[in-house]
Amino acid sequence: MTDKRKMTGTKIQRSSERQIIALPARLTWKDASGAVRFISVMTRDVSDTGVFVECDGGAAIPLYRLVHLQIERSTRSADALPLRLREGRVLSAVWRVAPCRRSTGTPSGYALRFLMEPAVAETLRTPLTEAIAV
Repeated sequence: MTDKRKMTGTKIQRSSERQIIALPARLTWKDASGAVRFISVMTRDVSDTGVFVECDGGAAIPLYRLVHLQIERSTRSADALPLRLREGRVLSAVWRVAPCRRSTGTPSGYALRFLMEPAVAETLRTPLTEAIAV
């Protein structure tokens, strides 16, 4: 996979540093009919504000759908994980949908943005996010 920063030659400023962490997890959400769905995923990179997860198949999740992310219990104590992922289920929004695989016809992964309390969000603000908010 090509890094967009290398292609454009620009530095992308992020609100928090990403760490490459591969851990098994599960996404749970309600589909359009209200039925509860779930899929097993693998985290690819994690930050304090979100995570990218890879999946091998299953139902496609629409953009901006609210999902619960839960790291598998056996790996939840990993020191590199942000505290909110060690605590249990994290409410998130599907922020970006990766391209579909030809073999399954479903997205290869999802970028999730953690939904957080306003007080927590304020502590993570950077000059870039303040400029965008104006």
